[in-house]
Amino acid sequence: MSLASEKTISVATFRRSGEKVATPVWVVPVDGDRFGFWTSSTSGKAKRLKNNPAVEITPCNQRGAVSAGAVTTAGTAELVTSGPEFDAVQAAVKAKYGFQVPMSKFFNTIGAKFKGRDQPYGDTVVVITPQR
Repeated sequence: MSLASEKTISVATFRRSGEKVATPVWVVPVDGDRFGFWTSSTSGKAKRLKNNPAVEITPCNQRGAVSAGAVTTAGTAELVTSGPEFDAVQAAVKAKYGFQVPMSKFFNTIGAKFKGRDQPYGDTVVVITPQR
């Protein structure tokens, strides 16, 4: 099974210290063996990827729990803020996750306001190329 066909994957990014930070994300195919997801340009994930594009990806559940025996794959991430890949990932996420998208946006907006910050929703696409 391709990682892009999973409902949720855990994407581990790396802090400058080398510490791994794993986050569950929705995932869609991009082309070939590449896949993508969206995030906020102000998220910690996006900030870490600007400093280090290395990622580790593993299938997981919605809460980020990885099943015993799940295979982790190394890869490289690219941040995309416009253009055909951006549009394709945006459309694919909306098609795959349907009604969950506006619900997620609503709760994200509430959470950001509660924390006293303005966090754009899904304004950055992350395209991952797995290592072979």
